Amino acid sequence: MNESLVLDAAHRHCQSLLDTLTGFRHRNLGRLAAWGTELAAVLPVGGRLLAAGNGGSAAQAQHLTAELVGRYRQERPAYSAIALHAETSSVTAIGNDYGFDQVFARQVSAHGRPGDILVLLSTSGRSANLITAAVTGRAAGLRVWALTGPGPNPLAEAADEALCVDADSTAAVQEAHLVAVHVLCECFDAAGGAPAPAAGAGAGARPGAAAERRLS
Repeated sequence: MNESLVLDAAHRHCQSLLDTLTGFRHRNLGRLAAWGTELAAVLPVGGRLLAAGNGGSAAQAQHLTAELVGRYRQERPAYSAIALHAETSSVTAIGNDYGFDQVFARQVSAHGRPGDILVLLSTSGRSANLITAAVTGRAAGLRVWALTGPGPNPLAEAADEALCVDADSTAAVQEAHLVAVHVLCECFDAAGGAPAPAAGAGAGARPGAAAERRLS
């Protein structure tokens, strides 16, 4: 094994990510801030976020829904967020009966309501099942956001808005998508998704801790 070649590969990977994030920071933070603000106007009043992706993008979409149902940094209410690809029985039944292109679209029809938000992640922006979901979502009155690799691409064109990551590798696109998920959560919290903690309660206080102190 040539250790220098292995180390060079590691350096190239990190440099690719650094280059990608430099462009990401300059081009995409404003869009994520706007998305976070819109999300903070939808979820606290009973709206829902639906998310989907394939492969590594499925993991990123599920990361986003977990942050919303749970919490990102500080204690906050639980918000409705569903990762459509994680519904394994629905995915396999729909794929078997209607075809793989419909595995997300049919769930969007079932769960989505006008005003809800649909987030679709794809490094290529060419996944047919996500494009079909975008078309279905917009027809049903959902707001459709796409996180993709370099644009233009069909998914970005099918969505209401798209954040296209300009990168020279799929890995860098996926890593930038994770940053986008975290920045979106930061902006959502800052825009009102996470109410300020009560006086004397730490940002990470567990639920009920303040009430227990009052009773003690």
